Amino acid sequence: MDKLRVVIADDESLICMDLREALQALGHEVVGEAANGADALRLIRELRPNLAILDIRMPGLDGIQVAEAVMEERICAVMLLTAYSQADLARRAEQAGVLGYLVKPFTEADLLPAIAVARARFEEMQALREQVGSLEDALETRKLVDRAKGLLMTFQRVSEPAAFRILQTQSMNTRKSLKEVAQSVIATYERLPKRK
Repeated sequence: MDKLRVVIADDESLICMDLREALQALGHEVVGEAANGADALRLIRELRPNLAILDIRMPGLDGIQVAEAVMEERICAVMLLTAYSQADLARRAEQAGVLGYLVKPFTEADLLPAIAVARARFEEMQALREQVGSLEDALETRKLVDRAKGLLMTFQRVSEPAAFRILQTQSMNTRKSLKEVAQSVIATYERLPKRK
């Protein structure tokens, strides 16, 4: 496993110390420690770690609230550390997008697989988000190209294949993407009155 940069947060300093030592023994670097949720969130936003391990119950923002913000901002993988095994906490953690759950007292042996699973899930989520983003972009490009082709067909009285070739040629000549060329064509022709 790669060396990870980790932020840990627990209002019990002894737990933080044990967690830091266990993480360092596994070859990871603890880049920040906090005793409350607000400080944890600030550190995570500033330090951009690979992993945050948060106690569920902390003063101010609890670990689940911090996890929710971190996952929404897609900063890093989040694991929760808790002495509580209540179903409502587990449900809230799941809804927040928490990727791992560790019950106190933990051992180094517990930590290793929990970290591996949390990191793998985070990377999968990131890959899926990127894939969805590129699919959405491809769909948007296709819609724009279709609209631009339609306008070229109407105003220049050309066939669909010819309209597409016009877009492709302009894209190559201007070194702009097909999407940019289509947007330009749409902006130009949608202002003109339609030919009869």
